[in-house]
Amino acid sequence: MDLGLADKVALVCGSSRGLGRAVAEELIDEGAAVAICARDAEGLALAREEIAEGSGAGVLALAADLALPGEPTRVVESCLAHFGRLDILITNTGGPPSGPFETFSLADWDRAVALLLRSTVEATTAALPGMKERGWGRILAVTSIAAKQPIPGLILSNSLRAAVTGFVRTLAGEVARSGVTLNTILPGYTRTERVVQLNEASARREGLEPADVQARLEQEIPIGRLGEPREFAALATFLVSERASYITGGAFAVDGGWIRSTF
Repeated sequence: MDLGLADKVALVCGSSRGLGRAVAEELIDEGAAVAICARDAEGLALAREEIAEGSGAGVLALAADLALPGEPTRVVESCLAHFGRLDILITNTGGPPSGPFETFSLADWDRAVALLLRSTVEATTAALPGMKERGWGRILAVTSIAAKQPIPGLILSNSLRAAVTGFVRTLAGEVARSGVTLNTILPGYTRTERVVQLNEASARREGLEPADVQARLEQEIPIGRLGEPREFAALATFLVSERASYITGGAFAVDGGWIRSTF
């Protein structure tokens, strides 16, 4: 299937490792020009080298802390300056800390808002005008299964991922006739460093081994295992492709059947 990505330019945030990197690599395989972004400059440089070695493609690497005001705009503007346009924006950041409500201060909430919601709004604000002007664009926000089915111990993520979903769904309707689509994609338990960290945190709280926590998670997943980043990347790449031109305002889970709700 030709996804129509050979002449497109994509910015993938949070892409030095894990889900974001898998998406960047998949887009490159489909012929898109890609910029990768992450907070860790050293890890980002290594990712750029490894991607270039594996694919032969040049990749623009932009180190940035997207939780800081102005940084999402700078990253988008850097892509525009380098490539001349930006067709695809994939917003993605690391998750906030886990823990119950009483353990977080208002400052913790402010940091979570900046990391998850404000960064998405600011990057979208910077990228959307050019997409509308060209009559083609794709914005995909990486959220979490927690946006549909809250996960115990993740009150910050549960709250803010849902907020991002509301923002994307509303804006999708406002710009639907402009040729720009907006969707969210909800990764489930996937074999990434973030899931390892969450398992370790749960194990410490419960006095268990991380392997026991992972085994318990796998029992909750109908498919019976953790997902792989490439499985997530396959759907993400389709949703930002030409072939997905009639799909907007949706929230799509890649979770092995973990979410139990009908919708």
